[in-house]
Amino acid sequence: MKAVLFDMDGVLVDSETYWSTFEHEELFPDAVPDEDIDRAETSGMNFRDVYDYLETEYGTEISRSEWIDRFDAAAETVYTERVSLLDGLHDLLEELDERGVHTALVSSSPHHWIEQVLERFDLEGSFDRVVSADDIDAPSKPNPDVFEHAAAELDVSPENSLVVEDSENGIEAASRAGTTVVAYRIEAHDDLDYSSADHVVETPAEVRETVLEEVR
Repeated sequence: MKAVLFDMDGVLVDSETYWSTFEHEELFPDAVPDEDIDRAETSGMNFRDVYDYLETEYGTEISRSEWIDRFDAAAETVYTERVSLLDGLHDLLEELDERGVHTALVSSSPHHWIEQVLERFDLEGSFDRVVSADDIDAPSKPNPDVFEHAAAELDVSPENSLVVEDSENGIEAASRAGTTVVAYRIEAHDDLDYSSADHVVETPAEVRETVLEEVR
């Protein structure tokens, strides 16, 4: 493997529990009050695309601008006050760099959210590329475009890239892109379909071990 592409939410930081609570206890009841949205249905998608999806599938009771404003407000709290970093990440990134393996942070979140994480955890300059779904004019996960774009930015093929993902949509997107997929099982996601992943891991130590084994 010549590159490792890391998802942010749920992988680099443990934000999925906070986002799941916010969406399903605060925002979704206001947006689609008569619907029970399964967590796997929208996990991994860009938050703007989630609104468009809900509007198309169910119809929404709040405006798109209100949706965006409420997400932006929540993001500042989640990323600057609540989340923790994947244990051992700095050491893993250093080892990958020493082995000559390219790295990218690849997220459905917008850049101003990503920057909050990079700044808080002293990760600025730690990745060769930082890619947001906002960088491309294409559908978000489970479509493969964001991972294909990230691999191209690193000048490697998707087939020579490893993706670490936690969400069902993200795992499917990485698989469709032709990458090797490491699925990180977390408590926020129950009963996901991991069938398209090449590896399923459950701890930060297993993430490190599997990534380094694949790039050896």
